[in-house]
Amino acid sequence: MKAVRSLVRLGRQRSRGGSGDEEEKILKDADHNDHPIRGDMSRPPSACSTISDNETTCSLSTNVKAKRYKSETVNSTPAELKAQDFQVCITIIEARQLAGLNMDPVVCVQVGDQKKYTSVKESTNCPYYNEYFVFDFHMAPAMLFDKIITLTVLHSKKFFTKGETIGWFKMDVATLFRAPEHQFYHKWALLTDPDDITGGPKGYLKCDICVVGKGDAIKAPLRNDKDEDDIEGADPEGNLLLPDGVPAERQRAKFIVRVYRADGLPKINSSLMANVKKAFTGDSRDYVDPYVQVSFAGLSGRTSVKKNTACPTWNEQIIFTEMFPPLCQRVKIQVRDNDAVNDTVVGTHFLDLTTVSNDGDKGSPESYGYLPTFGPAYVFLYGSTRDGAVMDEHASLNAGLGEGIAYRGRILLSVRCQISDQLDVAPSEVAVENILSIQESNYGKSEEFLLFVSVLEATMIEKRVSDKPVSFELSIGNAGNSLDGCSTTRPSSDEESDGDSGPESVIAETSMWQSTTPPAKPMTNDKVYYFLPFWDDKPCLYVRSFFQDHRRRLYNSNVINAIAAKLEEGLSEVLSLLEEEDGSPERRLKEVMEELMTGCGHYLSLARAYTSNASGARTKLDKERMRLCQKEIDHLGSSARHTKALVTRHSLRERYKTAHSYLVKLRGLIEDPQHSLPDVFLWMISGGKRVAYQRLPARCLLYSPVDEERGKHCGVTQTVFLKLPGRKSSGPGGWSIQAKLNVYMWLGLMKHKKNLVPGIPKGYELSYEIRNIERSLTLPPVSLHYTQKQTFQLRAHMYQARSLIASDNSGLSDPFARVIIGEHCRITQVIDETLSPTWDEMLVLDDILVYGTKEEIKEEPPMVVIEIFDQDNVGKSEFIGRTLARPHVKLREELYERPHLEWHDLFRGTDHAGELLATFELLQFQDGEEGGDVVPVPQAKEHHGGDAGPILPVPRGIRPTLAKYRLEVLFWGLRDLKRIHLLTVDRPRVDVEVAGHIIQSAVLISARKNPNFTNPVKYIDLELPEQELYCPPITIRVVDCRSFGRFTLVGTHIISSLHRYMWTPVTKRDREATLRNSLAQQLQLGMEDNGVPNNTNSLVPNNVHGGHVGIPGGGGGGRVIYRKETERSPLLQKDTIITIDYVGGSGAVSKLVAVTKKEKSEANKRRKQSLDFEEEDEENRDWWTKYFASLEAVALQQQEDRNARERGDNAEGEQNQHQDGQKGDQNQDRKKHNTFKATSTAAKLAARLSPKTQRRKHKANIAVVKVIPGELETEFGGFREWLHTFELYRGKKTGDELEDEGRVVGKFKGSLKLYRWPLPKDIDDTTITGGDPQYGFFQGLPSNDPIHVLVRVYVVRACDLHPMDLNGKADPYIVVQLGGKKVSDKENYISKQLNPVFGKCFEVEATFPQDSMLTVQVLDWDLVGSDDMIGETKLDLENRFYSRHRATCGLANRYETRSGYNQWRDPMKPTQILARLCKEGRLDGPHYGPGKVRIASKTFTVQSDDEHDPNRGRFLVSEEQLALAVLHRWEEVPRVGARLVPEHIETRPIYNPDKPGIEQGKVEMWVDMFPMDMPLPGPPLDVTPRKPKSYELRIVIWNTDDVVLEDDAFFTGEKMSDIYVKGWLKGPEDTQCTDIHYRSLTGEGNFNWRFVFPFEYLVAEEKIVISRKESLFSWDETECKIPARLELQVWDADHFSADDFLGAITLDLNRFPRGAKNSKMCTLNMLKTDGTVPMVNIFKQRRVKGWWPFYIKKENEEMELTGKVEAEIHLLTKDEAEKIPAGLGRSEPDPLEKPNRPDASFMWFLNPLKSIRYIIWHNYKWAIIKLLVFFALTIFFVLFFYSVPGFTVKKILGA
Repeated sequence: MKAVRSLVRLGRQRSRGGSGDEEEKILKDADHNDHPIRGDMSRPPSACSTISDNETTCSLSTNVKAKRYKSETVNSTPAELKAQDFQVCITIIEARQLAGLNMDPVVCVQVGDQKKYTSVKESTNCPYYNEYFVFDFHMAPAMLFDKIITLTVLHSKKFFTKGETIGWFKMDVATLFRAPEHQFYHKWALLTDPDDITGGPKGYLKCDICVVGKGDAIKAPLRNDKDEDDIEGADPEGNLLLPDGVPAERQRAKFIVRVYRADGLPKINSSLMANVKKAFTGDSRDYVDPYVQVSFAGLSGRTSVKKNTACPTWNEQIIFTEMFPPLCQRVKIQVRDNDAVNDTVVGTHFLDLTTVSNDGDKGSPESYGYLPTFGPAYVFLYGSTRDGAVMDEHASLNAGLGEGIAYRGRILLSVRCQISDQLDVAPSEVAVENILSIQESNYGKSEEFLLFVSVLEATMIEKRVSDKPVSFELSIGNAGNSLDGCSTTRPSSDEESDGDSGPESVIAETSMWQSTTPPAKPMTNDKVYYFLPFWDDKPCLYVRSFFQDHRRRLYNSNVINAIAAKLEEGLSEVLSLLEEEDGSPERRLKEVMEELMTGCGHYLSLARAYTSNASGARTKLDKERMRLCQKEIDHLGSSARHTKALVTRHSLRERYKTAHSYLVKLRGLIEDPQHSLPDVFLWMISGGKRVAYQRLPARCLLYSPVDEERGKHCGVTQTVFLKLPGRKSSGPGGWSIQAKLNVYMWLGLMKHKKNLVPGIPKGYELSYEIRNIERSLTLPPVSLHYTQKQTFQLRAHMYQARSLIASDNSGLSDPFARVIIGEHCRITQVIDETLSPTWDEMLVLDDILVYGTKEEIKEEPPMVVIEIFDQDNVGKSEFIGRTLARPHVKLREELYERPHLEWHDLFRGTDHAGELLATFELLQFQDGEEGGDVVPVPQAKEHHGGDAGPILPVPRGIRPTLAKYRLEVLFWGLRDLKRIHLLTVDRPRVDVEVAGHIIQSAVLISARKNPNFTNPVKYIDLELPEQELYCPPITIRVVDCRSFGRFTLVGTHIISSLHRYMWTPVTKRDREATLRNSLAQQLQLGMEDNGVPNNTNSLVPNNVHGGHVGIPGGGGGGRVIYRKETERSPLLQKDTIITIDYVGGSGAVSKLVAVTKKEKSEANKRRKQSLDFEEEDEENRDWWTKYFASLEAVALQQQEDRNARERGDNAEGEQNQHQDGQKGDQNQDRKKHNTFKATSTAAKLAARLSPKTQRRKHKANIAVVKVIPGELETEFGGFREWLHTFELYRGKKTGDELEDEGRVVGKFKGSLKLYRWPLPKDIDDTTITGGDPQYGFFQGLPSNDPIHVLVRVYVVRACDLHPMDLNGKADPYIVVQLGGKKVSDKENYISKQLNPVFGKCFEVEATFPQDSMLTVQVLDWDLVGSDDMIGETKLDLENRFYSRHRATCGLANRYETRSGYNQWRDPMKPTQILARLCKEGRLDGPHYGPGKVRIASKTFTVQSDDEHDPNRGRFLVSEEQLALAVLHRWEEVPRVGARLVPEHIETRPIYNPDKPGIEQGKVEMWVDMFPMDMPLPGPPLDVTPRKPKSYELRIVIWNTDDVVLEDDAFFTGEKMSDIYVKGWLKGPEDTQCTDIHYRSLTGEGNFNWRFVFPFEYLVAEEKIVISRKESLFSWDETECKIPARLELQVWDADHFSADDFLGAITLDLNRFPRGAKNSKMCTLNMLKTDGTVPMVNIFKQRRVKGWWPFYIKKENEEMELTGKVEAEIHLLTKDEAEKIPAGLGRSEPDPLEKPNRPDASFMWFLNPLKSIRYIIWHNYKWAIIKLLVFFALTIFFVLFFYSVPGFTVKKILGA
């Protein structure tokens, strides 16, 4: 069906009446809505499901528009499934606030299965990487979009520990693809830990991510390497990496997929093992062993396996835990067959969560959303045929890659989502649980459906299937599938075998269906196409089957689809009226809006009636979707009413865009994600094999008693083309039609079957079945016997075709057309070697038999198929393209009306294959009379022989009328001609052919020596059709004149649309009419504005950054801002006012005119102030100063544009909300806002509030250059104002992009102009050079003789180069090629860089035209082997050189005579350039006066732009300044004006020939060209990259205070810390540490310790440059740039374990808080970033002393104060440091005093005596004394008691 729609094309000038056209209107929309968008492949469309717009158009320009729209839609269809090249580019910039202390983080970037790692950054939780990764893919988009992008931050792996995950971020490629420009730029990814649910964010990762396909440009905003934080916003929370509409606060959620059961699965087990087992055991049970696998967000879970069944029951749920809303939108559900060797896929379904949920409209309070919910509902699976062959060629279809060609079963499932509380969530793995079964009857009552098809005609059957009998098979689900067998057993369980809830198991009984036509042998009239001889008896097919009754879903879709179809048709009419000048599009748009309102109202009444009577069998999604559709359509209706009220002539295009957005919204509502009925398949079977098929959505065939709810193809006759299954249908195999069927189709409930009769084409006998169709048991008829038939004559008026596809090796074709109607076929003559044949032939086909009544044939005439072929002498004719047309029917009794020729689009598969100009008549003659009032058959042209008979021309009344034209051709030259037949092309000639007339150029004597033609301009007078619509194409052919009079065709170029080269001169009468109209409009506008005159229409063209606003606060020596004052009346000639901003000392001011002393002193004071800044910096300024100022200006401009857009959007939003009464005021307000004054005021305010203003103030005077984000050619229309480049093609067009690109064999440079001749008398127009057109259009052009030119190529830098080495980097260098000259800069390659700064100027001398193509290549240096090319860009210097835009050397913004960074580069001064332009344009002037210049009748006057000092205007500017100001406004000069190229830098994408169309990076560059016969310019600009400046940073750590106490004392248990401070600048390898302050009991530490950090610094970029070898084996040093950040950390030293980290602070040397005066004033408030804390720049301050806080981040992201440090930071240049040397620590020279630490500060085991004194004695003094006393007493008593007995005995004995 879709193929029909892609081919049928309504005539452009047909009236819109009649129901036949009604069907066309519906057809026209055919399936814009049946196709998913590129990101959503929930049901991949087939390769042949092309989409057609059968547009009715009236003018060529409309036609072009319509065609372009079509080809996009058409080509997007198969692109889903065709393998393509893609790149996913990811830049990891930096991470912040990583959870944890003192870590070594590394980032793992994973896309799909590919993993890459960044380098490891040591000891930091805010690492800076700036590393770029590219992932290359070659696959179908459908597969790529399922890949998951995972960014994981890990702790670096140590020797014994595994890398531990800190946090990760996941999204799928589909979400990235849906983002604007397919990219996220400078966004922060929020990292979470999957296993730590309660932990909250684990940090932020700043990155750029984009996905690039062929032909996509990476549109990154212009980068400014300086302070990206300032530009992008330092707060990660405000700039998160999330798609639009996703809230920053995401919660955890459970996604629960419940799988209940499946049935109707294919029963043949195709595994090899099963066949072997069957052979040995005789076990014939051949069912599959199914299980369901569900994949979501990179995780997958599976149900249990059910053995040997086609109707498994699982009742299991699979639970995924993921963040909500998820950034992965697709759930993949696969039924698989469990197998010992390899599990095979039975079927796949993709569920897009965006279609089953709604986030609600946050703007309106009454709106609501709903969480993802689905079912319980059946999902139908499609894939390969069910025959279960071991080698299934269509197996990929089962995995969802392509349109399924057969039904594979259905599966009952539901999906729901639970937002979980933070605490009870399991970690993010997949859980599988058992659940209870559900009662299906609760979710849908089972009903019996009847599908009826009558095959009225089967023609165009391929010859290869004609030798066997052919039949057609109809099926819906498994019902009707008689060939592959179905599950014929019902499960034995009683509860499931009842009719309502039983599985879809269909028993093949004749009572249930008659699904195949009787086999018949095809016949043929011409042995080209075959047909089935149905004659009077048309076979009928029907299938009865039970399904759950969910017709309401389809009805809802059909009603919305009908509204969308009507809206789209109306909008296409409005568009065609917009293109016509005399149309009335506003009236039609109002009617369209009225129709939309009516349609919406009707839908709402139907929906409300349904919801009030709704039965219970609805799922939650049904109810939510119904409410959503009602709400959206209600809103659309009211919006349409509002839009209708706002339609005016001026706002028409805006309102058209708004109406188009309504169409997009409607289309999004059409498809219901829950399936209701399976698709219908119609197969052609030949010899028992399936040959070709067509798949039709059930929605389009479904019957409803309500007309709006009926499917658009229900109960109507339609043409269906059958196509080959699977991959065969794409490529050349799918171009040919397998069969064309004319069928009548009807699908509905059995109880409604009586309604299938009325639509069947009348003229048949009423059989018994039809008469009794209302009876419940009567089945539909098996065939229809037709008694009424009509005989017609078909006249095919085949006039011409254009833009056909080349089918021969010469790059041309030998086309002929084949016209087919029914079983009849005729061919036209063959036109040799052309892609634009003019046949001018009438084909007559007699005895066309059409069945049915006259009235129905008039309404629904049979389709005519036209096929274009290329005649080949050997082998079969090659197919070029096909189209369908409806003939104009003239019945016997009707009057004859002459038809008009119409353009029909030709298609080959899905490719646009050209256009055919033809018309067709189906004539019925009265008995006995030959023609009546019909145009008689014209006289035959000469008889061409053969069987075709005489050739009849198209009759005079139908062919186009001719008029006299003149074609003027400029033959400039030929370029890049390739060899033909191994010989070089040396004597070429160009032939330009149009309508059989040929103009030949001169023959080039030697194309190698001079490829330009000596006699360039020639013309020819010829007759062409008056209407541009019918004009034949122009063919440009290049032939090589070889010896012995041989001519060889080199290549051709076809210009199919002459619109671009048509010239309609303006006459005096036209000019006066337009003047009157504009006056009337202005008067009307004035009245609309309440008579307030508006004559300050201020504009600033050609400004430095391409916008309309100068830099706020900016100025500069003679930098020019222009303001033009125009009165309402253009008849009053006014001076054009130019404003010049002054800066002293730049040569702008020449003298003072009568100025008072007071004014003079004020002026001097002002000048001094401005000079203070300037002199300070002047000697430091170089070209890079200008470059960085320009980047800053661009960034500011972009910000302003964004703000202006937002303001505009807000105004629009407010306007939409207000009532019509307030319209006028708002329009006035809008106008007020959009003036230059308001914008500049806003910009000034923004600049004042910007944190960068301080730094920008002194830069305001820097001259800037225009930075173009793309190529210069795109800004200036490719420099093709009079010199065009036509590519010459040779060879077949195959459809393969790579092969087709190789068809270009050279280029022809020249131009064409086609105009009516003779020219009108009162002509008031000029040629492109300002001459009189009477003497030829190309007069006054420059000579094309060879010319010597000095070319300077400046290459500034490259960015985002594709990595070429294994380490993910490249070693780029530049090679410049011009003609035969090649300059290589290999010895200056830049090591391991993807964003190299080259700063090189290459000088080459060239001769145009031989050396006109400049190639700039970026190569990758390799130590071993040849160097690889990263990419190249090509510039056509010749077009630039000869352009009127003067692209030889860009005009600077100011003229400065002195040498310096802004020195004037051009050898000619502005006055000389202006004088030359006036001379070349034959203009009077320039005449200089005081502050004014007059050129011809236009005067430019200087006016001061200084509102504070109007007296400034008394200064007189120099003539050079005036001339430069006029040159910047040259486009305003009448007749010869054109915008001149300003001084610029262009950003050119580079491409690699091996990967065509995929950008490999960008190069910033510009080219200057100077003719050698003129005065030569000065030396080239010095753009050498800045060398970093050497500095030394000295930091003295004096003291610390309040440091947290970490340890417990060994003996005492009291809190203490052994404090030391660590610091680094370049990285942890650069670390320096103080000595340790032991045993600090109060947190105080005394150090007096000096760190000394030498470093190299780039002032402009504010980056530190580090050069080092990356590893031991690195060949050379790598340079990297890092932000200038000083890290200070405080630690607690431990001797027998790792040191404890206590706290840290990071100071950005350009912006860090001023230190506190004392420890008490030092708090965490110093770290605020809201602008309240005074900041210091060490590069300006040079020396700072104070206290700063140390802190750590707690789990909840709060900062905790852990100490304070008193430090002195001193910055010196290298020279200063050498003069005043200082030692590290406390060493010489300039030693620091030893700190005055308490005596208790020491290391215990090195000082045992001190330890005894300070630790033991100090703390345990009294205990020791008591112990000693105790010991003394103990000894005393022991000795006492020991000695007393002896002593006593002694005494007693008296010893």
